[in-house]
Amino acid sequence: MKNHLLFVFIIFNLISCKQKENSVTIEMPKNQIVIGKLDSIYSNILDESRELWIHIPESAKDSSSYEIKYPVLYLLDGPSHFSSVTGMIEQLSPASGNMIVPEMIIVGITNTNRSLDLTPSHVDIDIVSGDSIQYPSGGGNKFLDFIEMELIPHVEKTYPASSYRTFVGHSFGGLSVINALVNRQNLFNNYVAIDPSLWWDNRAFLNFADSQLSENKFDNRALYVGVANTMEAGMNIEKVQNDSIADSNFTVHIKSIIQFVNSLETKKDNGLLFDWKYYDNDDHGSVPLITEYDALRFLFSWYKLNGVNDFFSENSRLTAQEILSLINSHYVKVSDHFGYQVIPPEKFINSIGNGFMYNDMPDKAYELLYLNIQNYPKSASVFEAMGDYYLFQSDTLNAIKQFKIGLECKKR
Repeated sequence: MKNHLLFVFIIFNLISCKQKENSVTIEMPKNQIVIGKLDSIYSNILDESRELWIHIPESAKDSSSYEIKYPVLYLLDGPSHFSSVTGMIEQLSPASGNMIVPEMIIVGITNTNRSLDLTPSHVDIDIVSGDSIQYPSGGGNKFLDFIEMELIPHVEKTYPASSYRTFVGHSFGGLSVINALVNRQNLFNNYVAIDPSLWWDNRAFLNFADSQLSENKFDNRALYVGVANTMEAGMNIEKVQNDSIADSNFTVHIKSIIQFVNSLETKKDNGLLFDWKYYDNDDHGSVPLITEYDALRFLFSWYKLNGVNDFFSENSRLTAQEILSLINSHYVKVSDHFGYQVIPPEKFINSIGNGFMYNDMPDKAYELLYLNIQNYPKSASVFEAMGDYYLFQSDTLNAIKQFKIGLECKKR
């Protein structure tokens, strides 16, 4: 009876997001801090309207910045994870002066019938209990049609969105992410499956996915899988992998995921960039936050320009031109990853330029601040930064010129 209650708890966790979302309302008075907006789209494929939770980077809200395209993170169970993922990306990105990940548009997808949307096949009987399943299922591929043919075109038409996409899902959502990876591998660049429900349909989809990952190439695609501790007391990750341990309410979920990741680790030649982690101290409900953090760092490990602190070292012999060359070379590589040109973020270059200015390296400061003017000629802040530079050099006339240009930019 105890085992059955635990499995019921996990299943309830899998489907409960639907009920939570239906009760959510958002009010955005002028005196509140707002991290996103509500949008909606009518789907001819699903024959219903879908609400979307949208976060647009602050840097895009200046109309001059709309020439810049942002990567997009598509987030299943959007209302359940929107605040945490938005805050995490804001904290790790140039929006907060960090360069761990790029600024991104976040699209939180709401549910109307979660179990139907996120499962790839229809199932009537629970594989462990033998009881009838009381919730609808099997609409996962139709739901992916909606994402591919309606949602993504809407986002890329409406917002400053690039074609570089990340897909994140938890539980049944993680199952949907793996379904997208093996059946729509050109739809997203990155896939994050958080404690995915790979036990579904008596592991029929798990076995199908495993065969697809063996037979096909996944070049320039990346997958991160987070695994929660859903075992009973006295069990551990080594014991649960033992084939002699029969499937039970406690083991079927984690055994299915471990089978998947262990098999995927042997597929060295399918081109997929892959990593996973077992989180011993997190259960099915708490694991999304830490998985999302680790996944972002893994998926965008190439984004950060390393060695910036060395630029300011008294022992550094790098010239201003050599520093510019290092920065530009790095962003050529970043552009290669994204598949389109990416210029150094304005705030990032400003911070380096100001660092040189306050460390009495005026020549290097000027070159960095001038690079920003070249890259962002419609931004008031780059001219204001150059004005501050001239004030620092006691050159009032040139400072005034730069501040005037900045004011003109604000009037446009």
